[in-house]
Amino acid sequence: MKLKIYQIDAFTDYVFGGNPAAVCILDEWLDAKMMQAIAQENNLAETAFIVQRNATYELRWFTPEIEVDLCGHATLASAYVLYNYHGHLENTIRFYSHRSGELLVQKANDNYMVMDFPSDKIVAIQGNTEINKAIGLTPERTIKGKTDYLLIYNSQQEIEEIEPDFTLLNKLDCRGVIVSAPGDKVDFVSRFFAPQCGVPEDPVTGSAHTTMTPYWSKVFGKTEMTAKQLSKRGGDLVCEYLGERVKIAGKAVPYLIGEINIKL
Repeated sequence: MKLKIYQIDAFTDYVFGGNPAAVCILDEWLDAKMMQAIAQENNLAETAFIVQRNATYELRWFTPEIEVDLCGHATLASAYVLYNYHGHLENTIRFYSHRSGELLVQKANDNYMVMDFPSDKIVAIQGNTEINKAIGLTPERTIKGKTDYLLIYNSQQEIEEIEPDFTLLNKLDCRGVIVSAPGDKVDFVSRFFAPQCGVPEDPVTGSAHTTMTPYWSKVFGKTEMTAKQLSKRGGDLVCEYLGERVKIAGKAVPYLIGEINIKL
């Protein structure tokens, strides 16, 4: 069995920036164990698999360890592949995830693509001692989303200087931990840690911005914001809060096109 594979750097306009994702276009779904094995072999934060169903593209995402409910950068990468290599001519791409419902991506100006995702349901909670110990810095506020914790700090410098204990993080009962603060040159900055998913620090996490955007929108009193993820590779995003939905815009560039050869 041979499968075409694309590796795309998402939330960046240059190669070796942003977050790399693999994208595999399938005729029909493979066994979940096979898709997990491919993702593990790729050893990227996410591998996306796509099957077209009439005008909709079914979409699933796998880290090296697990299948996840939602992934922004691999969705952006998938849209880039469909627009540029698989002849999708319409301005809007309709994805469907059996875990997250309908996800839309539209072409915009200046090579941006805009994703339309469900907003995360967030609630403020009391600080968690285990999380604070794992991160190594007590936050001003702790927010709980569907799958992640969001820790709020006062400054970009605090976010830059965080050195988490990944052994302790790996023991937490969540997908990952987001740390965020107001930015020096953008509205807000963040980092994202998810060692329990096989991703110690994710370079750029689109799905985390479905959690942060509702929070910072209320803090700043505005709906449109710029954001930057402060990983080594770095990533730039433009976010818009629409209540039940969040729009997340970014660019993407191709790194490689290849072929997977699997003997069944």
